[in-house]
Amino acid sequence: MKIAHRIVSALFLTAALAASGPILSAATPQAVSVRVYDSNHHDYHNWDDREDHAYRGYLVEQHREYRPYAKQNHRDQRNYWNWRHSHPD
Repeated sequence: MKIAHRIVSALFLTAALAASGPILSAATPQAVSVRVYDSNHHDYHNWDDREDHAYRGYLVEQHREYRPYAKQNHRDQRNYWNWRHSHPD
């Protein structure tokens, strides 16, 4: 009787753990948002699709080739945020 109870308990535990896997994976966010600090204006900006679109527009307006924001030097990042504050959505 004890062995049958343990087997049934193990089956229920396995089923519960298997069912919780898809629930946990569905709860993870799909888009990762990065916060970027603008030291000149003393504020944070969420780097998401909207900000990336604005950044690419800035590069086109400045006649510059695309280079990821994180790889820009500090002067170029500061110039972008100055432009961004004068060009809100």
